[in-house]
Amino acid sequence: MKWDGKYVAGISKVSSLKRTTEIVEHREGGDPSTSRKSPGRTKYETITLERGLTHDMEFHDWAGRVWNFGAALGAQVSLADLRKHIILEVYNEAGQLVIAYKIYRCWVSEYQALPDLDANANAIAIEHIKLETEGWERDTSVTEPQEPTLSSVAT
Repeated sequence: MKWDGKYVAGISKVSSLKRTTEIVEHREGGDPSTSRKSPGRTKYETITLERGLTHDMEFHDWAGRVWNFGAALGAQVSLADLRKHIILEVYNEAGQLVIAYKIYRCWVSEYQALPDLDANANAIAIEHIKLETEGWERDTSVTEPQEPTLSSVAT
């Protein structure tokens, strides 16, 4: 995951990219029994990012632009850098980029800084953010990588 031109540390889970288009049903005047279907508005689902708790402040800082509790009156919300374009890159086991998506006009709608803390649990501390987005598309400039052959690996 990359935003502001740099990779964000430690993201271990990304929810699916999903969009849904509403169906608009209508009927033509001379056709009493059959309805026609047309595409309506398209909705992009919330994207959730998770990572183990870290000292990297990217999640915290971005969530603080939506509402910063400790800011002075009138300065709690920063619209200047609220929305970001982000890039989701998927790599194979050989470290080659295989797929990338451009995700547009994202902003943080939910931020969980700490999970429930339970000394008896067998777990690690996870922080997560939920991103609202206005759209995404596959980066078609990323092409299928060439798999290394046994002869090129041996040299």
